[in-house]
Amino acid sequence: MRVLVIDGQGGRLGRKLVEGIRALCPQAEITAVGTNSMATEAMLRSDCADHLATGENAVIVNCRTADVIVGPFGIATADAMMGEISPAMANAVASSLAYRVLIPMNLCNTYVAGVAKSSAAILEDALAHIRELSEKKTL
Repeated sequence: MRVLVIDGQGGRLGRKLVEGIRALCPQAEITAVGTNSMATEAMLRSDCADHLATGENAVIVNCRTADVIVGPFGIATADAMMGEISPAMANAVASSLAYRVLIPMNLCNTYVAGVAKSSAAILEDALAHIRELSEKKTL
């Protein structure tokens, strides 16, 4: 299973996702792409990703071959994350044939209705879902 983790800004969520996915799905091929070098560096420090890259073209190219795309909800929304998500990046995520696991975040002038759980609980739910996908091998 090829998992693409995309994150921006400081990369804290991406790092937690990469670490969690590696712990739950040791056989997964994990590619971590930061929208900026700080995010990529944070995911690099996890020492859990198989491949790392940075920037718009890296997002676009890796969305073509991923089985699962994981990241904050904003990766599928143009101009999200303080403008770090370009329309081309959002389109690559949204139009990919990959299964998407998007983490809802009430940030950057976006309110996601129904998000009442803490970010730690939301992250645990996302990781549990990824583990189920891996176990079912439906991808």
